[in-house]
Amino acid sequence: MIKDDILKNIEHAYTNPSSCRDCRMNSLCISNVLRPEELYKLDQIIKRGSPFQAQQAIFKSGDKYTSLYAVRSGSVKTFCLDTDGREQVTGFYLPGETFGWDGLNTNYHQNTAVALETTSVCELPYHQLELLGSTTPPVSKHVVKLIGKEINTNQKLIALLAANSAHQRVASLLLSISARLAKQKLSSTRFRLPMSRGEISNYLGLTVETVSRAFSYFQRTGYLKVNKKEIELVDKQRLERLLTHPEECE
Repeated sequence: MIKDDILKNIEHAYTNPSSCRDCRMNSLCISNVLRPEELYKLDQIIKRGSPFQAQQAIFKSGDKYTSLYAVRSGSVKTFCLDTDGREQVTGFYLPGETFGWDGLNTNYHQNTAVALETTSVCELPYHQLELLGSTTPPVSKHVVKLIGKEINTNQKLIALLAANSAHQRVASLLLSISARLAKQKLSSTRFRLPMSRGEISNYLGLTVETVSRAFSYFQRTGYLKVNKKEIELVDKQRLERLLTHPEECE
């Protein structure tokens, strides 16, 4: 079942690469708010190149900011380096989600973005997107919404790392991925994690051992089933309850 969802995702992206209209992610993207004639204009500026392979950089920190990106299939990790040169994961992006906002302020990317697996993206040159937005109000409105969503996501991450227990942090990430997959009309209870345990621990501000113990605890107590990167949320409601009742994990 999990592999069927992944294959369906990739098949649609690779067999219908030339038009927003044919993309299965269009209900989650800018194209969703456009009329046919406006959609045609958007199609003219989007760049759709060859897929990126696992660990291949889409852009690097310090690169000149030129484009916004949307994941068509696969998944992307963004990260920056701290003062000691250590990697700090700043985000995970799934199909239908946009990334690359980090260069808007300085005109240079602050983060590096890499593919976590074979990944197809749509590249939207930002200057051309701005010009399109000046004549097509739904585009500019949607871009503002996407910026607001990115800010909200970052604020939630700060709150998550500041206050919650290790079990709550891991549960929050799993529930976030579940909700995002549901928007793609894919299974929200059975899915494959594209990121490693090390990447999860880095993102959540935990050690790899703590993340592994959390997964073991959740499996042992019936919250979920784990088989390497494959996850089944056995009791999703109970996992959601954990976010407001951390004492249930004590």
